[in-house]
Amino acid sequence: MADSTVSTKNMWPYYSSNNVQKAGTFKGNEMGKDEFLKILIAQLKNQDPASPLQDKEFIAQMAQFTSVEQLSNMAKEMSMLRQSIGMASGLIGKMVSWTVKDSNGLNTTKEGKVDAISFKDGKQYANVKGENVALDQLTKIWDSGAAS
Repeated sequence: MADSTVSTKNMWPYYSSNNVQKAGTFKGNEMGKDEFLKILIAQLKNQDPASPLQDKEFIAQMAQFTSVEQLSNMAKEMSMLRQSIGMASGLIGKMVSWTVKDSNGLNTTKEGKVDAISFKDGKQYANVKGENVALDQLTKIWDSGAAS
């Protein structure tokens, strides 16, 4: 147990600086639900049998884990919602403009009326005058009856 990277013997605010440094080392830029679960499992494995983790502490940690998992699920759902064809279908019949580089390397602004929305390789496109324009390239959207 001496070579364990996570210890449950130290209670806040008495964390050892060595333990804090070890706990702060993980791959990537942020700690996700997998890392949180690994810490929780290590804590349960290495707890002192004479003074086990209190029920309220365990429940609080499980609630935190559930919150992390739900936030992760919400982020995925929001991403899927942004890319949903139902949201983009509101562009059909609208005027749009976008910027492209011509053969000379100069920026040219094009515009036209959206005829359809297509979905290819996980990306959405507006079909304008037979040309597929990625939705993230659109620079302006307006009603076809309004002046540009």
